[in-house]
Amino acid sequence: MADMHHDELSDALTPPTLREATGYWLKLGLLSFGGPAGQIAMMHHDLVDKKRWISDKRFLHALNYCMLLPGPEAQQLATYIGWLMHRTWGGLIAGGLFVLPSLLILITLSWIYMRFGALPQVAAMLAGIKPAVVAIVLFAAYRIGSRVLKNRLLWGIAIMAFIAITLMHLPFPFVIIGAALIGSLAHYYYPNQLNVMKLHAASYHQHSRAIIDDDTPSPLHANFNLRKMLKWLIAGIAIWSVMIGLLAFIFGWQAVLTQMGWFFTKAALLTFGGAYAVLPYLYQGAVEHYHWLTAHQMIDGLALGETTPGPLIMVVAFVGFVGGWSQEVLGGDSLFISGAVAATVVTVFTFLPSFMFIFIGAPLIESTQDNLRLSAPLTGITAAVVGVILSLALFFSQHVFFPEMMYNKPDLIAVSLGVLALWLLVKQDLSIVKLVGLFAVLGLARFYL
Repeated sequence: MADMHHDELSDALTPPTLREATGYWLKLGLLSFGGPAGQIAMMHHDLVDKKRWISDKRFLHALNYCMLLPGPEAQQLATYIGWLMHRTWGGLIAGGLFVLPSLLILITLSWIYMRFGALPQVAAMLAGIKPAVVAIVLFAAYRIGSRVLKNRLLWGIAIMAFIAITLMHLPFPFVIIGAALIGSLAHYYYPNQLNVMKLHAASYHQHSRAIIDDDTPSPLHANFNLRKMLKWLIAGIAIWSVMIGLLAFIFGWQAVLTQMGWFFTKAALLTFGGAYAVLPYLYQGAVEHYHWLTAHQMIDGLALGETTPGPLIMVVAFVGFVGGWSQEVLGGDSLFISGAVAATVVTVFTFLPSFMFIFIGAPLIESTQDNLRLSAPLTGITAAVVGVILSLALFFSQHVFFPEMMYNKPDLIAVSLGVLALWLLVKQDLSIVKLVGLFAVLGLARFYL
C-alpha cells in the first residue's frame, strides 16, 4: 500500500536536489527576520504548505525535539530538515546558511558602530532606539508569559527566578537548573499543573501528500545506530577540543579569544528558552565579568541583532566584535580584523553544539515518532525564563530611563518613547524591524530639534 502511494507520489512530487535545497536555505537565511516564531512559521509555510517537502506531522515532530534542546530552535530545525533530506552536508548547509548572512551583516554593522558610533547623529539614532529595546524585552516577557504562566505554580517559579537573579545575584545556570528540578518534582506530584506546553499547533490539518510524509520510512542515514551516535559524539568533542586547543596554543589560555571560545561554549549549552533567556548570562559574563563591552554597548548590540535576519542569539557576534576591537586582540593597527576574527570565533563556538545535537540525536528522534516526555522540566525552565527576562528589562530600563545613574531624575522623553514602543508592539502588532527603524528616525529628530 505504502509503495503504491510512493509511486503516485514520485509522479507528482520530485524530491529537491541538494542544489535546489541550498537555494532555499540561502533565501531563508537572508529573509529570516522576526525571531524564532516568525522563522518557524516561515519554514512551515514554505516547506509544508507550498513545497510539500515534509509533512506537518514530521515537521512538528522535528520541532518538538529542537524546542527541548539548548540553542536557537529555528536554526536547529533547519539543520534537522536539511539533514533528513540530504544527509550531513544537507544539515551543514541548511544550518550554516541560516547563520552566515546574519554574521556578515552584523560584522559590517558592528564595524560601522565602532567606527562611527561616536558621531552625534549616530549616537542620537541609537539613543532613540534604546527605549524601543526596553519595550522589545518587556514584550518578549509578556509573550512568553502569556503562553506559559497558566497557574500559581508557574507564576511562583517566574517570581522566584526574578528574585534570584535581581536581588540575590545568583548565576544564571543555577536558576535554570533549579527551575528544571522544580518542574520535574512538580510533574511527579501535580502532573496536571505542567501540561501547558502545547508546542506549535499545526496551522492546518487537511493533509496533502508530502515528499517526507507521515508514513514515509526514515531514509537509511536517519536510522538509529548506537555506534554512529557515539562516533558523532566523539567527533563533536574532538572538533571542539582542537579549536579551543589551537586558540590556547597560539594566544594562551587567558587570552581574550580563548576565553570567548570557552565562555560561549557554556552559553550555547545553557540557552534553553531562546535567546532572551541567555541574554542575562551573556550580560553577567561579557559585561560584568570579562568587561569585553559596556552595558550601553550591550543594549545597542541587542537593537542591531533585532534588525538583522537570522537567530537573535547572533547578538553574540556583536559582543565578539566589540570585545575583539576594544581589547585589540590582534594589535591596535588591525582593529577591524580583531573584531571580525572575534565575532567569527564566538559564532563558531555558539553554534557548534547546535549542529552536534542534531547529528547525534536526530536519528534517535526519528526512531521515536511519538511525543517526547521531557516537557515538565522544560515548562519549569520556560516559566523561570519569564522572570529572568523581566530582570533584564528592569536592568536595561535603569540604564536607559535614568541616565548618569541619577536615579532621582528620569529622562521623561526616553520613558515616553518606551511607553509608545510598548503600545506599538502590544496593541498595533508592529514588526520589530519597523519599530527599530521608526525609533532611529525619532532619535534623529530629537537631536535636530
